[in-house]
Amino acid sequence: MKIIITGSTGHISKPLTQTLTAAGHDVTVVTSSAARKADIEALGAKAAVGSLTDAAFVTATLRGADSAYLMMPPDLSVSDLLTHQKAISNAYAQAVKDSGIKRIVLLSSIGAHIGHGTGPIDGSAYFERTLSPVADSVSIHVLRPGFFYYNLLGQIGMIKGSGIMGTSQPADFRHVLVHPVDIAAAAARAVATIGTPGMTVEYIASDDTHTWADITHALGTAIGRPDLPYVEFTDEQLQGGLEQAGLNKGIAATFTQMNKALREGIIFEDYKKHTPTYGKVKLEDYAREFAAIYNAG
Repeated sequence: MKIIITGSTGHISKPLTQTLTAAGHDVTVVTSSAARKADIEALGAKAAVGSLTDAAFVTATLRGADSAYLMMPPDLSVSDLLTHQKAISNAYAQAVKDSGIKRIVLLSSIGAHIGHGTGPIDGSAYFERTLSPVADSVSIHVLRPGFFYYNLLGQIGMIKGSGIMGTSQPADFRHVLVHPVDIAAAAARAVATIGTPGMTVEYIASDDTHTWADITHALGTAIGRPDLPYVEFTDEQLQGGLEQAGLNKGIAATFTQMNKALREGIIFEDYKKHTPTYGKVKLEDYAREFAAIYNAG
């Protein structure tokens, strides 16, 4: 199959590309940087260099392909993340319509069923809504993964600087975590399937059995600090901490809103009504990966 992958050589797109090229597919990877062309070709794929907000470029890239994996690369430098996400979504929608492609795998997020009040997940909801009108003629498979394990790396500075872990949910809050390689595995299966017109949703989780207290203990144990405490922050404290960590005020507010929606329980409501696709990387596995990065820093 001729398959288009967006996301360049990112956490999901790189292992996805490796899986597809190893299976013999003709893969083109979209990147915004010509400097990554050699890295993409080393994976056995071709590179298409351009902007995902350029509908004409995306249309030309998708035309003639059997299927495509579409995602919105994050940009934490912008002041209005939703506007940035909408620009990419609108370009994708126009390109899918104009290119004639018949199979799309769309990377969304857990919580995208809500559509408002969930911070950066609002952009994923908009992404789904914007693509849905073409589902009468295009097979659209929506991937809604949980929260990426690697976001826990953001705790390293706090552990080293203050000797704690924390965010704005209580210690007994049960999280839904996922590793990019598990998302890539699900995406590889989906993008190599032709499908029929319509929109389907698949939730993906690596581990959904642990609370923040469990996560803190597992990571703390892995770095030799089994008594590492977890602290619940107020929204104001989280906002201030994110700004202190270098995020601009608008982006910090967006992530504070998402964490508030998590605490209130609304993000996981639809997830709990479905049986997710479970990946292989459990918390204990990721704790070793976390420790290696923690100790290298």
